[in-house]
Amino acid sequence: MSSTAETPSADDRVVRLADVRKTYDLGGTVEALAGVSLALAAGSYTAVMGPSGSGKSTLLNLVGALDTPTEGRVTVAGHDVGRDSEAERAGIRGTEIGFVFQTFNLMPRLDAIENVALPLLFDDWPRERRRERTRELLSLVGLGDRRDHRPNELSGGQRQRVAIARALAPDPAVVLADEPTGNIDTETGAEIMGLLDDVNARGNTVLLVTHERTIAEHADRIVHIRDGLIESIEQLDGAGRNA
Repeated sequence: MSSTAETPSADDRVVRLADVRKTYDLGGTVEALAGVSLALAAGSYTAVMGPSGSGKSTLLNLVGALDTPTEGRVTVAGHDVGRDSEAERAGIRGTEIGFVFQTFNLMPRLDAIENVALPLLFDDWPRERRRERTRELLSLVGLGDRRDHRPNELSGGQRQRVAIARALAPDPAVVLADEPTGNIDTETGAEIMGLLDDVNARGNTVLLVTHERTIAEHADRIVHIRDGLIESIEQLDGAGRNA
């Protein structure tokens, strides 16, 4: 059995999963994804929901080029993740994919500017262009006055804002957000979701994984996943962004 979502036109796809299966050997074969097909159009905003063990994190890891499918095909910005070498996948992660993690994953000894600049450093951006880009992004996320602060000098919400700025630094094809409000309070979480809404409104493709309905409702659609299969796809009217 496979699970298939409607797909945009071929020239509009930023991400595509075609009959993707992923199995792990954990003292026995565990099938995390059991035949998933899904496409993300440029500028779309998709949330993925499902219970623990449903396969949503595996899906995110495959789109993020952190893992490769056992069967099927995953393409991101025209790159075949399963066929590329590890070095090529690392390049995709550095240029085509922006990550926003629940735990922020900032470098503790680097200040905000240096953390945001990391993807650009690995992509060989000239120093002055890096600084110009990082200043622009930190101002965009409301941290223009916190550029020289290290993570331990920032609140949880401010750390997540730095992480969002870092995700946007290389102008990626898709921004992946993994439970982005999981480590911050409700009020700050609402601010972070407002910022992700703005990121999408500026034209960035966003794929969000969450277990919270109110968070998922910021997206244009919710992909419900269970037992490694897409159970349903719910189209939204964007009302959650104003909640």
